[in-house]
Amino acid sequence: MGVGHALMRRAAFLDRDGVINAAEVRNCLPHPPATLDELRILPGVERALERLHDAGYLTIVVTNQPDVARGVTSRSMVDAIHARLRAALRLDGIYVCWHDDADRCNCRKPQPGLLLEAARDHNVDLAHSFLIGDRWKDVAAGQKAGCRTIWIKYDYDEQEPAPPIDYVTDGLASAVDWILESRGMAR
Repeated sequence: MGVGHALMRRAAFLDRDGVINAAEVRNCLPHPPATLDELRILPGVERALERLHDAGYLTIVVTNQPDVARGVTSRSMVDAIHARLRAALRLDGIYVCWHDDADRCNCRKPQPGLLLEAARDHNVDLAHSFLIGDRWKDVAAGQKAGCRTIWIKYDYDEQEPAPPIDYVTDGLASAVDWILESRGMAR
């Protein structure tokens, strides 16, 4: 192991809506909070993030926010939501894709661009990191980036992630339990 590798860090990459804060489910599909009044941090998230930090993991949000490109919400509102999350939670970074599917960018999950950018910025070893998300696009981005993946399974009316998924659970607290129990497991 070279010196550069020894200095690399581990991270938990977290989707935002449905993982950190509650998603509004309409027609069996999740939607982000549209205002600060709608923002609800999910129970147990603060403690789960603290446990990750205590174990040496960075906590980095990677989120698609296509409603900005669609004109449904403003970038300033999304920034305000992120400011509130940063004030309430121990987060090392928030990386946002502002595009819609038609833009065919590399940052919109299921592409791995947000994870790769965050890994470069924070010197993260992707093979020893985790992606935690509630949609197939999250898991696919983690797989493409070379992370271990955790799917928080809700009853959304959309496709499920393609295997392999390293762990399936019902919330962030149990995802963190699994990460901490599996630390040191060979890939």
